[in-house]
Amino acid sequence: MPPLRYWPWLVTLPLAVVSAAWSPWLSLLFIALFGLGVQDLRQPRQAVRRNYPLTGRLRYALESIRPEIRQYFLESDEEKLPFSRHQRALVYARSKIQNDKRGFGTIKDLYAQEAQWISHSMRPIDIDPQSLRTTVGGPSCRQAYSISIFNISAMSFGSLSANAIQALNRGAAIGGFAHDTGEGSISAHHRRHGGDLIWEIGSGYFGCRTPDGQFDPQRFKEQASDPQVKMIEVKMSQGAKPGHGGVLPAAKVSEEIAHARGVPMGQDCISPARHAAFETPLELLAFLRLLRESSGGKPVGFKFCVGQVGEWFGVVKAMLESGVVPDFIVVDGAEGGTGAAPIEFADHMGMPLRDGLQLVHNTLVGAGLRDQIRIGASGKIISAFDIARCIALGADWCNAARGFMFALGCIQSRSCHTDHCPTGVATQDPTRQKALVVTDKAQRVAHFHSNTVKNLAELMGASGLTQASQITADLIMMRESSSRAVPLSSSLISMPAGALLDEAQRLLLPEPYRTGWGKAAAATFGP
Repeated sequence: MPPLRYWPWLVTLPLAVVSAAWSPWLSLLFIALFGLGVQDLRQPRQAVRRNYPLTGRLRYALESIRPEIRQYFLESDEEKLPFSRHQRALVYARSKIQNDKRGFGTIKDLYAQEAQWISHSMRPIDIDPQSLRTTVGGPSCRQAYSISIFNISAMSFGSLSANAIQALNRGAAIGGFAHDTGEGSISAHHRRHGGDLIWEIGSGYFGCRTPDGQFDPQRFKEQASDPQVKMIEVKMSQGAKPGHGGVLPAAKVSEEIAHARGVPMGQDCISPARHAAFETPLELLAFLRLLRESSGGKPVGFKFCVGQVGEWFGVVKAMLESGVVPDFIVVDGAEGGTGAAPIEFADHMGMPLRDGLQLVHNTLVGAGLRDQIRIGASGKIISAFDIARCIALGADWCNAARGFMFALGCIQSRSCHTDHCPTGVATQDPTRQKALVVTDKAQRVAHFHSNTVKNLAELMGASGLTQASQITADLIMMRESSSRAVPLSSSLISMPAGALLDEAQRLLLPEPYRTGWGKAAAATFGP
């Protein structure tokens, strides 16, 4: 007697015989099922299929759709993995100009630890959303740029499809905000609709590289002179996988990608883990100065996820020593990331946005440089409250990547790294990306931006504020326990202006400022 677990497979053979008399096609189906069971018994790789021929396949089939089952039927509205259904629904509604209001009260527990809210005023005012912009460009900049308070974060052509890039850029052009190219450089799809670009330059120097992968000043100058390019951003690291390079396999390097990046087809496209154009903080700043001069004086800065604090202090010391100051710095949080990353890097590498943002802001204040440098923030930013909280921590503007992906139709299938994106956003499959209609999704991108900024203006107006810089950590309340709420500022370090430059004041500061600043050096990234 065969084991009971074999019966569902074995019964297909007599069913094939019985059904042959009245349905040959059904008989063939049962024969095929029996054949699959034989295959299961003979294959050596999956023990479940060997022990449970035919029915064992159900385990793998159900596992393959587990994320969808969980997302659609089991996930709660506030479960954030990585974005809650409530957050996604908010983007969908605002991008489609649907009703984004909520009836019957909040679904958040306002007495839960770390619950947060903004203090409102008894004299609310009206704020023009169009006024929520900040000018980027320090004393050495000749082409300052007025950037929106909310923009599209770095996502490369290659990671995203051609249609997705076109829709994002067209949406940016409609809404008057900026579109970061990502390190994959400027493609024809970025140029087609004329939206403002922030050109991100990574360690591969795509779009401005020599055949052997070194930085090419002349090629950079040609690209940077394009009026569509408003700012230049050097990517030191990214929140998803700080300190890690990347490889785009040769099979995925299409003719369009090869042309945009300046790499040959038929070879892996490699992004090294570190830059070759500089080795020290002082050399980094010299590189930024070169980029500013070669671009005709456009705003130049760098993006990084905060890692070893001493290295960041060394960069600030290099600013003081050389007199070269970037026009902006974008702080990328470890919770960010639109593409694929090793699990250890995604879960355990890099500083989260709120911590990194506070550190960068405080350091620049303590070094007396904050008024010369604008700070951008990126990392899981979806709503107007997310923006307001980042501004309270020191940001001048915010960027979002996955928020704008949701506006394009992303359903958080988390298949970005497989080239099987079901909505045509993160794929190079020509048939899949055709599902994304550029004209429709561009409008949704613009609507998501405008409605988010409008809600930020309403939050500010309700608090009686006239400009974003007035959003401070004193206005953000945070619950310490069910019976006590305090201003967010009470949990933050208050940095007096210039305190890092005065040893007596510095010694009164907490770590890492008290001793970390003294150990940092402008001449090296190392200890």
